Amino acid sequence: MKMLHRQQGVTLVVALIMLVLLTLLALTSFNVSKSNLQVVSNMQQRDEAIAAAREVIEETISSTRFFETPNNVLADSCGAPNQRCIDTNGDGRSDVTVALTPPPSCVKAQSIKSTELDVTIDDDAGCTIGTPQIFGVAGAVTGNSECANSIWEVTAVATDPTTQAAVTVTQGIAVRVAKDDVATNCH
Repeated sequence: MKMLHRQQGVTLVVALIMLVLLTLLALTSFNVSKSNLQVVSNMQQRDEAIAAAREVIEETISSTRFFETPNNVLADSCGAPNQRCIDTNGDGRSDVTVALTPPPSCVKAQSIKSTELDVTIDDDAGCTIGTPQIFGVAGAVTGNSECANSIWEVTAVATDPTTQAAVTVTQGIAVRVAKDDVATNCH
């Protein structure tokens, strides 16, 4: 009897310890789940920012403005040149701001020789117009056409104004341009 009398409080202590352990286990599970949701949310926002940057790059390279006026490629939709506000979730408010920073730049340009052109192709025929020959002037006849093959680099920085998260997407573009555009924008 004396032994049972001494052990009457042990059940309460063991039950309290088990309750504390179960509470800690539940809190740990909650925190892990919360962290996982934050990671997934961050990945989703990152993917949306990358998609917005790619959308702006596609818009940029689908017109000739990026090699004609690299400092003013996009219309001012966010109040600044070379910047676009994108609504990623369709709620009517801009979620991501994408800026072409730095402006598109010509990495390399190489003149196309007139002998390399096929005048039966419309793009090549446009390059042969106006190629004069100047006899008697040293270096005047280069054999170059009116066009050049150029390589451009376009960098879009997408920023989420709410979280200040930023993603940079860079893409290279090869394009045939007029000799005048090369002289103006390729250094």
